[in-house]
Amino acid sequence: MTVTWSASSGWSLCALAALVMALIGARTVTCRSAREPQHALPGITANTNSNNNNSSSSSSSSNSSISAAPARRARSYPHLQGDTRRRKLYSFQRLFLRIDGTGGVSGTRSKDDAHTILEITSVDVGVVAIRSLTTGYYLAMNRRGEVYGEREYSVNCWLKERIEENGYNTYASAQWRKRHRAMFISLNANGKPLRGRKTHRRNTNTHFLPIAV
Repeated sequence: MTVTWSASSGWSLCALAALVMALIGARTVTCRSAREPQHALPGITANTNSNNNNSSSSSSSSNSSISAAPARRARSYPHLQGDTRRRKLYSFQRLFLRIDGTGGVSGTRSKDDAHTILEITSVDVGVVAIRSLTTGYYLAMNRRGEVYGEREYSVNCWLKERIEENGYNTYASAQWRKRHRAMFISLNANGKPLRGRKTHRRNTNTHFLPIAV
């Protein structure tokens, strides 16, 4: 009786152990399957972990590189940094702006006129001074809006340069305004400068095309 009981007990214990092992194995397989991405091909899980590690290290190195890199410089615009350009100002009326030896400002259709060669120098952001290369006179506008050539550089020589929608430039006094309105350098069809207080940005008399010399 004792031997039979021992054998039965042993078989029972073995069966119980086998059942427990089967349950543990099934649970392990189920958990592993749950951790794997759906529709993954064999070996993708290991590669994904490796890629994640590489991505993390790459991201860390990238972040460290970014933090170590110097701050990005602001975009540079040479025409706002005090450079000097030699240009002819060709008006919408097909006239070249000229400053003669007496300080007179007018327009001419002659492209060979030496008084039409001008130096445009940036004195501030969007503000320029325009000087005749041959006579040395500056293009100027006084408080009354009169356009003339100024021998000595002054606030009357400060002109706001702006590119309009049609590609032409306008030049308005940076110092003087008329009833809160800008006053512009302009030439009429006869080559005569108009008073600034009679000008407007949309008027093509105020539009000039800078031509490189």
